[in-house]
Amino acid sequence: MTQPPEIALAQTSLLQAMIAIAPGGVRIGCRVIRDGDEAHLLPEEAHSIPARQPAMRRASGAVRWIAHGLLAELGVSDVAILRAPTGAPLWPDGITGSLAHDDDMAVAAVAPVGHISSLGIDVEPAQPLPDDIFTLVATPADRMDAADRHLAGRILFAAKEAVYKAVYPLDREVLGYEDITVDLSAGQATTKTGRKISLAYCLAPRVVVLAFVDGDGV
Repeated sequence: MTQPPEIALAQTSLLQAMIAIAPGGVRIGCRVIRDGDEAHLLPEEAHSIPARQPAMRRASGAVRWIAHGLLAELGVSDVAILRAPTGAPLWPDGITGSLAHDDDMAVAAVAPVGHISSLGIDVEPAQPLPDDIFTLVATPADRMDAADRHLAGRILFAAKEAVYKAVYPLDREVLGYEDITVDLSAGQATTKTGRKISLAYCLAPRVVVLAFVDGDGV
C-alpha cells in the first residue's frame, strides 16, 4: 500500500535525523504507527504482550516490524522479540537493542554487542514538557544549558528514559529519575552507581534520544 505523502515525509525526515546521531555499528529505524500494525507481531510476540488495547498492540507491532528489519541487516532473521515480565524486549544472544514509541511514532535501535554493550532509545513529541512532569524529572545536578530552551525538559525526560533502558539489562537495578544525572552539553549521563552512559539526540520532527554504554563502560 502506498503511504500518504505526509507519512512518508515524517518517516524520512526522522530517519535521516536519527541516522545522523547514531554511533557506528548501530542500526536505527522509525515508522509512523498505523492501523493494522498489530499484524506485524509474530505469534510468540503476541502471546508475550499482555496489553489488549488496540493502540498498544499496534505500537508493539510497529516497533517490532522495525526491529525485525534491523536484525535482518545483521543476519538475524525470523527471531521473535518477546516481552519480558519487566516490560523490556528480549534480544537474541550477541545483540543489544531498544524499542520505543509515542502515540504516533515508533523507533528502534539494535547493534552487535562489542564496542557498544547496551542501548536505550526514547521518542517524544517535539513539544515542551509539562511543568509538573519536569518537576518530577529534573534534579539540580542536571545540565541542560546547551539544549533548546523550549525542549530542554522534553530532551531531559527522554534522556533519562533512554538511560534506564540502556543500564537496566546490565545492572538489573530499578532507577528513579533522581538516580540519573544528565549533562546534555557533554552528551553524557551518570547513574547513582557511577555508570557512565553516552547520549545523542535529535529534535525534529520528533525528540529522539539514544543512550549507549561503551563495551568497556563501568
